[in-house]
Amino acid sequence: MKQFFRFFKRLLLVLVLLVILTIAFFYAKWKWVSNRNFAQLEERALILTKDGHSYRDLNKNGQLDTYEDKRADIELRIEDLLAQMNLEEKAGLLFINMAGMNEDGYHNEIPIFSEPITFFLESNSTQVVRKHMNHFNIFQSPSAEALATWSNNMQVMAECTRLGIPVTVASDPRHSTSDNPGAHLATPFFSQWVSPLGFAAIGDTVLMREFGEVARREYRTVGIRLALSPMADLATEPRWGRINGTFGEDAQLSAKLTKAYILGFQGDSLNHESVACMTKHFAGAGPQKDGEDAHFPYGADQVYPGNNFDYHLIPFTEGAFPAKTAQIMPYYGVPVGQTSEDVGFGYNKDIITGLLREQYSFEGVICTDWGLVTGNKAKPAAAYGVENLTEKQRVAKIFEAGCDMLGGESCPELVVALVNEGTLSMERLDQSVRRVLRDKFRLGLFDNPFVRMGDLWMVGHEDIQKQGRIAQQRSLVLLKNEAKTLPLRNQPKVYLSNFEKAAVSQFATVVSSPEQADFIIQKLYAPFEERDEYMLEQFFHQGRLYFTPEELAPILKLTAAKPTITIMNLDRPAIITEIAAASQAIIADFDSSDEVIAELIFGQFKPEGKLPFELPSSQEAVVQQLEDMPYDSKDPLFPFGHGLGYE
Repeated sequence: MKQFFRFFKRLLLVLVLLVILTIAFFYAKWKWVSNRNFAQLEERALILTKDGHSYRDLNKNGQLDTYEDKRADIELRIEDLLAQMNLEEKAGLLFINMAGMNEDGYHNEIPIFSEPITFFLESNSTQVVRKHMNHFNIFQSPSAEALATWSNNMQVMAECTRLGIPVTVASDPRHSTSDNPGAHLATPFFSQWVSPLGFAAIGDTVLMREFGEVARREYRTVGIRLALSPMADLATEPRWGRINGTFGEDAQLSAKLTKAYILGFQGDSLNHESVACMTKHFAGAGPQKDGEDAHFPYGADQVYPGNNFDYHLIPFTEGAFPAKTAQIMPYYGVPVGQTSEDVGFGYNKDIITGLLREQYSFEGVICTDWGLVTGNKAKPAAAYGVENLTEKQRVAKIFEAGCDMLGGESCPELVVALVNEGTLSMERLDQSVRRVLRDKFRLGLFDNPFVRMGDLWMVGHEDIQKQGRIAQQRSLVLLKNEAKTLPLRNQPKVYLSNFEKAAVSQFATVVSSPEQADFIIQKLYAPFEERDEYMLEQFFHQGRLYFTPEELAPILKLTAAKPTITIMNLDRPAIITEIAAASQAIIADFDSSDEVIAELIFGQFKPEGKLPFELPSSQEAVVQQLEDMPYDSKDPLFPFGHGLGYE
């Protein structure tokens, strides 16, 4: 036995040493790569003056080039810079991918153990210096100070490249109270509003634009200049896992809110005060076969059994295009039977060139969704219909379709190879480069891409927090109020299930068991299937909308104990028929705080929200629905637009 323990101790020591040596090896390698990259950078651009005009000498030649002159016409600036760019710089401009940051806002050069995803990302300097990339999607939220610091540090790095082309920082939505990396990123130091479904429940375009203006100011303050939103997709298929990012199932409502959202972020025209919008996902995601999401191979098909393809274009034709959205993102899916070949939207020339470019005359940037060409640990490549093509051939087909940028990719060397071999013409490449540069110039990034740390007081300011709180109040939908149970009054005794005690303490006495209570307040979340085949699946609520018998039994047991107020957080249209029958009151929640919900329950304000989609009455009704049709659930428990008030 002693020999065994000696052997075990030696083995453990060897393993520990191997781990230490492995970490040391990779640390040294990452450090060496980083040092090599930074050694290739030039000095920072000087601020020079000519004829009383100050300018940034971005190419460090001591002269005022046209592209450096903010007085010059943008088209002339584009052509001047284009003529100075080499092939590698042009290729790098057409890629946008995730980028990490250290918690203090410094460059992410070495992976961070507290942020495992950084182990799968290339360092900031590798992407900027070696791959000539200058569009980055950030996903972390350490602090407003860190975001602003990182943005400025990245702009300094970009300024030290040969031509000083500035970085465009992009982000998914950040203003919801919940955290779902598949739809929105928790950013607690920003003002807290509601999900897009919550805005749809309110239906107020003035408020929608006000939100866009607030979000624009907060984004700009920390350096974000490209919003990967809004989602103009329609929730016509209730099982779809991305409904929480939409404005519901009504095309006209979605169009109005999409337009107001973009006008809030961009203004009436794109300029140095704007945050550009990348509206998604053309030509309308949502009608996913059986509700499966196209991030994953099992959800590749979009189907139109109701022959209702054009309905899904309305939020674009009557919303995004009139608002002059700067950019468009197609989705992953294959619009089955709608075009001359069944390939994904980003590969589909009939959709990108025929419909978007020619029929609708869209001249802005078209950027693919993330990861059409290469796969990764999060999900496989979404090369639907072109699985047989090589990665280089896929890139060629994307540009042939009419796209300008590749999202979630860092492989500009494939573009360089395509041009060098003559598959992709320089004329076609320059067409996309011009579009991408145009947005950078219009946003004023060439003139001043830096943010002022002294402006950070505006982020999450008390006044805009109040605006967000009002939106949370207005979004709540009272679905049922039997015998005028609500509002509760006279300091009742309440038992809470999955609801914050602090939220109700000023209005009621919280008790420790249902038997002691006058009322039960329970908060539930829409059900979904747990999936783990791909890492990204954990962020998507997909599959069933019904509660299993095992889930339902304790809910109904509690609800039967005393009169119950049920709050349903709805990121999708849940089936709650039995729960609704057993509850005295039901409130639909679209990411309002428990404090705000409690104020509604206890009569501090009146409900005014309306359901942005139907709530189906059964799983059978869900299965019978057509993926592309709105309002087609048989005998819905609550119809679209339902919402009660307090009399």
